Amino acid sequence: MRRQPATLSESLSRRLNSYALAASAAGVSVLALTQSAEAKIVYHPVRHKFRLQNSYPLDLNHDRMTDFTVYFSQFTYGGQIRLLKAIGAQGSNQIAAGIPSTILPAYAYALKKNSLIPGSKKSFWQIAHIESARSIGKGSGVCGGYWQSVRNGYLGLAFLIKGKTHYGWARMSVHCRTKPSSVSAVLTGYAYETIPNRPIIAGKTHGKDVVTVQPASLGHLARGASAIPAWRGNGQ
Repeated sequence: MRRQPATLSESLSRRLNSYALAASAAGVSVLALTQSAEAKIVYHPVRHKFRLQNSYPLDLNHDRMTDFTVYFSQFTYGGQIRLLKAIGAQGSNQIAAGIPSTILPAYAYALKKNSLIPGSKKSFWQIAHIESARSIGKGSGVCGGYWQSVRNGYLGLAFLIKGKTHYGWARMSVHCRTKPSSVSAVLTGYAYETIPNRPIIAGKTHGKDVVTVQPASLGHLARGASAIPAWRGNGQ
């Protein structure tokens, strides 16, 4: 069965056209840019270190609308709790997560690189705790979740574009300590599959079917050919 061509969001398409115009004006080859129009995975590298009472909005398909928000908060409930959690912007935007017991919330899976999303036997929830640390007195605490000491783990994401389900991922490194009780986390990138209902490989950032989008790419291109590494249309 033939697949339908990948359709990028209007906002992202405009950005790609702007990149091409800037590259042309700067005398830069647009070969990589024309290849990117056929990409099926859109990857956005980023580096965001979470701080208390801080959040980060994930706009996976670059349509200027938040698809997911990752929160890092602190509150008191039977002890001081530091909680990192993800929330879908609407009910159809969900995170791959499981419920360890009937009295606890859904905890997001820490998927490994090259995992298939959605994969098999994965449940999705609009709200998912990523990791939590609760103090229990005398400088000690307890951690909760699948991300206690994970470097470059992946959140599995599902969301709608024009009523159709698309899959994506967000790459994070998370560490939870019990003495003293604390959580630290860094977001280092996210991506989504442009073809509806097609699974995505966690951590895939290279290949002819990958386009990398960086906020500063347009400015780099306008400055000339020396900035080409800032834009990698074929994932090289």
